[in-house]
Amino acid sequence: MGFSSVGLSGFGGVLPFARRMLVEEKRWMTAEEFNAQLGLCQFLPGPNVVNLAVVVGKRYQGLLGAIVAPVGLLAGPLVIVLILALLYDAYGSLPLAQGMLRGIAAVGCGLLFAMAWRMGMAIKDKAAFLPFCVLVVAAIAWLRWPMPWVMVGGLLLSGGVAYWKLGRK
Repeated sequence: MGFSSVGLSGFGGVLPFARRMLVEEKRWMTAEEFNAQLGLCQFLPGPNVVNLAVVVGKRYQGLLGAIVAPVGLLAGPLVIVLILALLYDAYGSLPLAQGMLRGIAAVGCGLLFAMAWRMGMAIKDKAAFLPFCVLVVAAIAWLRWPMPWVMVGGLLLSGGVAYWKLGRK
């Protein structure tokens, strides 16, 4: 039911709602656990939040939870999107509809930024890992390097720093 409410809360991105439900409302995960699980889910194929639903469902209810959590996340939005597709087909060219869609996109950007900020605040060793954010933005946005190469390089560099920091404890 938790993931059903998350799925029905967002339009175009529910990760901020999933974080709020898992970390702040239900307290099923700590902020650090959420960051770690989301990092794992980003390397798995498929949408990150669906992967997260599978992981959390499996963690609390086994195989049945791993099946039901993503179904709960996707069933309601699927019905809504099908209805919206019919409405868009009929009324999508109207200026009012175009303005509403631009407003929804702006809200989604704001929610994504707020979630990224909260996730960043949960990182204990910010000074050690903050340069990686700058390097990724520089490599992809400014230098236009291919994302797969940036991901592999970032994984190797950040993994080395994490290994070095964990080895010191």
